Amino acid sequence: MNQVHQSLIQVTTPGRGISDITSTIATWVAQSGISIGTCHVFLHHTSASLILCENADPLVQRDLEAFMQRLVKDGDPLFQHTAEGPDDMPAHIRTILTQSYLVLPITDGQLGLGTWQGIYLWEHRIHSHQRQLTLTLQGE
Repeated sequence: MNQVHQSLIQVTTPGRGISDITSTIATWVAQSGISIGTCHVFLHHTSASLILCENADPLVQRDLEAFMQRLVKDGDPLFQHTAEGPDDMPAHIRTILTQSYLVLPITDGQLGLGTWQGIYLWEHRIHSHQRQLTLTLQGE
């Protein structure tokens, strides 16, 4: 019988950077009782994003941030939308270049991630923010 579970979770970010949310989502999936199906993770914001990334070497995350800082600079005079500061428009562009949702498999009651994969919330604003995510599970 098909089941659906949904929950809203909050994550406080420390400011710009990548936060590992794998265990939070994996625990929720494991407690759901669904053994096979999908987990949809949606981020309710336009200045942060979700990524599926290597979880073994933190240099990967540092390099991603360095690349993004080179690609989309804070305070670039090109940007007119600066209502919330010099990181405002760059944060929106970073989000558009990445993603605001992930769809993940559930296999044997667990997230079906690869050996080196982790789920991360990538904060694009300089300062700490409260971020909301909707988790939806569907399966049997």
